[in-house]
Amino acid sequence: MPLHRGHEKPDERPLSVNPFYGEANPAVEMAEAPPKHRLGDTPLPPSTAYQLVHDELMLDGNSRLNLATFVTTWMEPQADVLMNECRDKNMIDKDEYPRTAELERRCVAMLADLWNAPDPSAAVGCSTTGSSEACMLAGMALKRRWARRNADRYPGRDARPNLVMGVNVQVCWEKFCNFWEVEARQVPMDGDRYHLDPQAAAELCDENTIGVVGILGSTFDGSYEPIADLCGALNALQERTGLDIPVHVDGASGGMIAPFLDEDLVWDFRLPRVASINTSGHKYGLVYPGVGWALWRDGEALPEELVFRVNYLGGDMPTFALNFSRPGAQVVAQYYSFLRLAREGYRLVQQCTRDVARHLAERVEALGDFRLLTRGDQLPVFAFTTAPEVEAYDVFDVSRRLRENGWLVPAYTFPPNREDLSVLRVVCRNGFSADLAELFLDDLGRLLPQLRRQPHPLTRDKNAATGFHH
Repeated sequence: MPLHRGHEKPDERPLSVNPFYGEANPAVEMAEAPPKHRLGDTPLPPSTAYQLVHDELMLDGNSRLNLATFVTTWMEPQADVLMNECRDKNMIDKDEYPRTAELERRCVAMLADLWNAPDPSAAVGCSTTGSSEACMLAGMALKRRWARRNADRYPGRDARPNLVMGVNVQVCWEKFCNFWEVEARQVPMDGDRYHLDPQAAAELCDENTIGVVGILGSTFDGSYEPIADLCGALNALQERTGLDIPVHVDGASGGMIAPFLDEDLVWDFRLPRVASINTSGHKYGLVYPGVGWALWRDGEALPEELVFRVNYLGGDMPTFALNFSRPGAQVVAQYYSFLRLAREGYRLVQQCTRDVARHLAERVEALGDFRLLTRGDQLPVFAFTTAPEVEAYDVFDVSRRLRENGWLVPAYTFPPNREDLSVLRVVCRNGFSADLAELFLDDLGRLLPQLRRQPHPLTRDKNAATGFHH
């Protein structure tokens, strides 16, 4: 979440109340106009407060047209009803809401089975507020396991823990390293390789490495990192040096795509070196924002001293979370989705989404002005840039012009060593239908003649050209 501070020069104008809302009263603004940056002196009628907030939120973008976000923007009305019924339940109160706790336990069991845990009954896991919290928990477990194995020299001057990952990781991993005092060792991009190289990752490992993060679905271009090859490189490293480095799979998006569409891809607990996996229930888990999942292969992978215990129906309920109070609505919605869709339903929904992504990528390429980096055949996501011969405009111009039609398509520059590459990225989700994809293509096609007539790209500051950041 962003940090906010008060305006250096606050807007002193009060909020404007429509005199025709409710009882017609031309003097309502003088009587009820509330301040913006401090609490008012007297309460407002609920209808007035609602209308003020509602009207201001109309200026937000349309979430269904947001092709930047991976987050679910549509659910069935029945899920809306369930979430509304559970919004007041605090997930941490296991003894007061035992059935909500039971649904969470069932979701963990379903994911353990889906991700091929050797013994799903022995796998341990929990819900979180999203993949960022799940990654923090997984990183904490990796660090604590490493610290226990190196208790004879950590803490110590020469024993600074490090975590190896690709430079394409989501920012939550950089936050983890910063917050928990872990050195981030990042494998840079190279040429047309836009994610981690297994051998390069293994070469960055040493006796202070707590683990290696593999990304099943890079946010930069939607590609899977080769998790099996990564484990193979670390197996070879152990044979040479004796270093036993665990792998965490960040499956924020791919963890809910690959099991249904890429069943032959080995990336999960079938690989003995994979110690933990996370996913976002609110991405391709098909739930509204606010739920993630973290699972560990077994109890050995999650150090017991990290687990807190609360009284649960007179018994003992283990908990592991950074966030304490949060609503049970999203967990209930996740269970609803698992129950409603089952394996075949998820397969059909995800296949439809991938089909839309692949078709849209092909149509964008056929326009002739763009070069595809990925084609939507892993995550339902594709990235593209302008073709070499296009000199009149750049991806930032395209993003800005699409926004005029309501489409939110991020344009951004890649990290080291490919800062020379700027791309657009389209995320296809459930609810972004083939019909909407055609409307997007129509708008993009209508913009191209205007863009081609520009004398040069109009973007002066690429960092300020988009509000999108990984």
